[in-house]
Amino acid sequence: MNTKNYPDIWQRYTPRERLVQWLWLAGAAFAAAWSVSALDIEWAFFADAHEQALDLVTRMWPPRWEYLPVIIQPLIETIHIATLGTMASIVLALPVAFLAARNTTLNSATWLLGRAILVASRSINTVIWGLVFVAIFGPGPLAGIFAVAARSVGFIAKLIAEAIEEVDHGQIEAIEATGARTLQVYATAIMPQIQPVLIGTSIYRWDINVRESSVLGFVGAGGIGLQLYASINGFAWSQVLVVLIAILAIVVISEGISAYVRSRIS
Repeated sequence: MNTKNYPDIWQRYTPRERLVQWLWLAGAAFAAAWSVSALDIEWAFFADAHEQALDLVTRMWPPRWEYLPVIIQPLIETIHIATLGTMASIVLALPVAFLAARNTTLNSATWLLGRAILVASRSINTVIWGLVFVAIFGPGPLAGIFAVAARSVGFIAKLIAEAIEEVDHGQIEAIEATGARTLQVYATAIMPQIQPVLIGTSIYRWDINVRESSVLGFVGAGGIGLQLYASINGFAWSQVLVVLIAILAIVVISEGISAYVRSRIS
């Protein structure tokens, strides 16, 4: 048996692969060092950071549970904002997804339009969308609903578009052979195939939106964030802790619901 081309000791990576890995690590280290130096961080603040953190925890404890009834309604409003915003984004995301998928878009212009919507939606943070819609609709939950929807459209449409591109074309050809129109093909050949992805993505996005809606009150877009912002500005740290505990409880519940629903459809 000829073993001339085999090394005496097995190695997972070749010398060239190890060189590439070290170059990547060196590049990452250089980028991190450059970023830190460019930010002009005042390292002296780290000296007593642990003392400041301990002082903040001391101010928060014990939580002022009498404040809990005050935040129940804003907490429910936060869930409504997340739910309605997600539902609106699903309705908007479906046509965008068909435009952004290569096998269902009309031409290159509509594909670019669909992709532009995906990028624009995902590039702007929910809080920024909240500022935009507060300027349009004024303060309140309506601005929050539109902010959540605007942010979620790109996320949902992107995943649905990828699912559309991976559908079984045999089913599409079979439906087209019966003389079905384009919308009928979409409804009977594509939608049933992407339904699990649509449901799973929507539930997952709703879970994310519950968390993001909790800070929309900082910009006047409704929800529990307004109480959190007011408590922080008033240095009412025991109230802040109550709000944070309530938000944590809602996030944990939404995470459990999301995980359960996605496990049932997988």
